[in-house]
Amino acid sequence: MIKTAQDIILKPIITEASMDALSMNKYTFKVAKTANKVEIAKAVEELFGVKVAKVNTISVKGKQKRMGRSVGYRPDWKKAIVTLAEGEKTIEFFDGLM
Repeated sequence: MIKTAQDIILKPIITEASMDALSMNKYTFKVAKTANKVEIAKAVEELFGVKVAKVNTISVKGKQKRMGRSVGYRPDWKKAIVTLAEGEKTIEFFDGLM
């Protein structure tokens, strides 16, 4: 199965911690659980036209949620922190958020 860049990069993560990391040229995305670091780097380069230096991934466990007596879990997901190469321009999507 061939994955496109849109199948790998699901959405950006916009939190206080991820906004602080923008000053260090680090961008945070929610990615497909099956994607590896090489696929994530290629997808970011293709979608945003930047050069990726490093990719760190984190598998996030779903939180436990209750509805009355029944207990369930939110789905597990994967987070990627992408560091751009030195001297690389910023990703335009995040420019207005800083």
